[in-house]
Order: sequence, then C-alpha cells, then structure tokens
Amino acid sequence: MKEIVHECHYTLYDFDELTPADQNLIKEACEATKRSYSPYSHFSVGAAVLLDDGTVVTGNNQENAAFPSGLCAERTTLFYANAQYPDKAVVALAIAARDSEGLTPVPTPPCGACRQVILETESRFQHPIRILLYGTQGTYVVEGGIRELLPLVFTGDFLK
Repeated sequence: MKEIVHECHYTLYDFDELTPADQNLIKEACEATKRSYSPYSHFSVGAAVLLDDGTVVTGNNQENAAFPSGLCAERTTLFYANAQYPDKAVVALAIAARDSEGLTPVPTPPCGACRQVILETESRFQHPIRILLYGTQGTYVVEGGIRELLPLVFTGDFLK
C-alpha cells in the first residue's frame, strides 16, 4: 500500500494587495453577480475571464425551475468566451458570489462540473488558468491552474 497526498496551493490576499488588473477582474465578476438569474436559490454567482489579448468576458449563473437545466457562472462565462473568441486563451478567471446579505465574506470555489470545464479550457489552449476566488474577507489566488483544485483529473487521454 502506498499513500498519495494531494495538496492544494493558493495564496490569500486582501483586495488592496492585488494588482490593478486582478482588482478589475474581480470587480467585473462582482458586477456580474447583479445580473444573475437566481430566483430559486437566491445565490448569485458572477465570473469574469481575462483573455490573452486583454479582453474581459463576464457571465453569471442562470437558474431554471428544473434545477439540472440551469448553468453555473463559470461555465456560462467560459462557454461564451470560447464561442465568441475561439482563438483567445483564457489566462485568468475571477469568481464572486452574492447572497441575501451581499457579497459573500468567504470565497466560493467552483463546483466539480465547473472544475472539469476549466480543465478542458486549460487543455484546449495548453495554458493553466490563474483563478481568483473573491470574498469580502479575502481573495484566494490559485496560480497553478485548476489541477490545484481538481485532483485525479479526467482528460481526453482516457478516451483514446
């Protein structure tokens, strides 16, 4: 028997410690939470991606009474970015969430399905995505890409 340990590495920043570019991306994600359609959960999530040419694309969660039919902010944003800018790599992704009290104090990480889509986007462009998880009490910055948050990844290599 051999024990294998997977560690997750991220850095916790106060908002004012972030670069102006990171602050802007987070502000865009926070603004996107206001456009969320979340009448059932009342939990609004916004995402913003920075493309390699400097373009910023935003999105948010879209709920449906038939819950599996909705879509998370991260996937909405990545799918839109990939559809509209198919030749532009995503270099950073910011995520923010809002509940009935306002922006959440603790950063909200992406769900498993979103992590898988982030992995596919990284694989598509052969480039790790810098991930910014915003909370009013601090921002987690994941420099190493989604593999830091998604151990034992499932890639297209398994389908060959």
